[in-house]
Amino acid sequence: MSARRTPPRPLVALFTAGYLAPYLLPTTVGRLASGLPLTATEAGAVGSALLLGSAAAGFLLASRVDRLGPRALARAGLALAVLGYGGAALTTVVPAVVMGAVLGGFGSGTVTAVAASGIAAHRDPHRVTTLGLLGVSALAGALYLTIPRLGPGHGPPLAALALTALVAWPLTGHLSARTAPARGSAGYGRLPHRRAGLLLAAAMPFWSLAQNALWGVSGRIGLEQAHLTEATAGAVFAVALGAGLLGVVGAGTLGPRLGRALPIGAGTALIAGCVALSAAARDLPGFAAGEIAWNLLYPVVLSYVIALAAFLDPRGRWTVLVGSASSLGTAAGPLTGSLLADRAGFPGTGQVLAAGLLLIAVPMTAVALRTGRRPGPVAGLPVLEVPVQTPAVAARHAYDTAPPNR
Repeated sequence: MSARRTPPRPLVALFTAGYLAPYLLPTTVGRLASGLPLTATEAGAVGSALLLGSAAAGFLLASRVDRLGPRALARAGLALAVLGYGGAALTTVVPAVVMGAVLGGFGSGTVTAVAASGIAAHRDPHRVTTLGLLGVSALAGALYLTIPRLGPGHGPPLAALALTALVAWPLTGHLSARTAPARGSAGYGRLPHRRAGLLLAAAMPFWSLAQNALWGVSGRIGLEQAHLTEATAGAVFAVALGAGLLGVVGAGTLGPRLGRALPIGAGTALIAGCVALSAAARDLPGFAAGEIAWNLLYPVVLSYVIALAAFLDPRGRWTVLVGSASSLGTAAGPLTGSLLADRAGFPGTGQVLAAGLLLIAVPMTAVALRTGRRPGPVAGLPVLEVPVQTPAVAARHAYDTAPPNR
């Protein structure tokens, strides 16, 4: 069964399982710091190690999904996620937690690579990506409301990641043994549009890092600077992720009407303002406004970025590579955010990251403008990555093919 005839449910399930880790980053890092003998910076480093494992899997498997087979790869990735996250949730030995988190992250990255390749090759990638983004955002929002009620410790968010991977396992039976591009056989040789793809892939780590650096310390901002309880901060994140659902729907509705350059360039500039606002918040209204607006915009911009990557190669290789590059930035986010917050404070961190986002918007917009002049099929709304990217912590989503880790 070719990828274009693969039903959407397994791809949506894999997308959700692969991208959930960056979406839960704030609560995961916060629980690691409060439940284990780790400083905030050390907990951020563990979060970075988890996401680095995810990025490594994406780079390693970007051009190998078809050769190794989506079904086998998906099952291997889900198994690693269950073993890694589940093992880390059940122990309090710090080295074992770190090893489990990295192993689980590699599993998440493997699953994400399979999902991204399948979506880029699907007959209706726009629809599948939208469903995937809706699924991961809704699940993450529900978990932000649930985890504070499950007691203290680092176990609940890691256990949630393991259980999500376990639930996705039965649907892998619907995956094909090999993938095939939905839009002809082009793209099976060398990577097409190499310069544009490389520039986009080079920009994505910085785009993702700038946002996920603050996402990784958003929980601390809510608790320490805005003086919220964990339950209140979790409710804000849940509402913010709900706003992300609206962003996903909006991106799907708009589709190619705005082109690619305007959503990517102007959207990133608006996100920069949200980052600065959230980092400077000292009360509930300011914190909620920054986080909600941020998460509303993030999946919109991410959808157009991943759509742009899918347009560059219908086989999905640029989609996987750009998503993995985003995961690389997401991986460095928690540690970068912790270090910046310790040295410049939360408001200073927001200002530095907002300035970085404005700078990185320039080359990304240039790629969108250049490719927008090319004839050919319009890429759809493919997912990630990464992370994360997200806020709506990661992806992070508007054409005919999409997380992010966040």
